Amino acid sequence: MLSLNEGSLDRGIRIVVGLVLFALVFTLTGIWQIIAGIAGLLMLATGAIGFCPLYRIFGISTRPRSPATRR
Repeated sequence: MLSLNEGSLDRGIRIVVGLVLFALVFTLTGIWQIIAGIAGLLMLATGAIGFCPLYRIFGISTRPRSPATRR
């Protein structure tokens, strides 16, 4: 099961950047168009879901801890 590891600010930034990158698909050409489309979709997906696989690999979390788990 995926545990969320993105905070609300992180998710918002990812969604905005994803939308910008996806919009670039209509202005770029060639390989840059493909790269912008894939990167935009990945940013939108991770922002919408709240889980980033790279954060999991590196042990990063921008999600605030609940008071019960803080020490």
